[in-house]
Amino acid sequence: MKIKKIDYDFSVCKVTDFSLTNFESEYCFIGKTDEECSLVCITADVPDNIINRDDGWKAFRIEGILDFSLIGILSGISGLLAENSIGIFAVSTYNTDYILVKEKDYKKAINVLSQAGYDLG
Repeated sequence: MKIKKIDYDFSVCKVTDFSLTNFESEYCFIGKTDEECSLVCITADVPDNIINRDDGWKAFRIEGILDFSLIGILSGISGLLAENSIGIFAVSTYNTDYILVKEKDYKKAINVLSQAGYDLG
């Protein structure tokens, strides 16, 4: 399976609302519940209306369109990283999954995934 490294720094944020979010950015993930509005974006695109933010994330994309019938792909990758003491923040789109790791763990994650047979492009 191919996993693509994404060459941006990311931030995970809690925002008051999405009015200042740059939806034209190459990467922008939002989540909204009755309790909060969350945003994962390129660090350079963090809006001014943040409540909290956590910088220093790097991202990987699982390449290809993942059919909804496929089971355990994200679990396998996240389990492998967890076994190596690497925490993740995962987000999904209709087509695929994205895995973010803290910048301090990025090289270690690349090594762990490569050694497990993943093709990191």
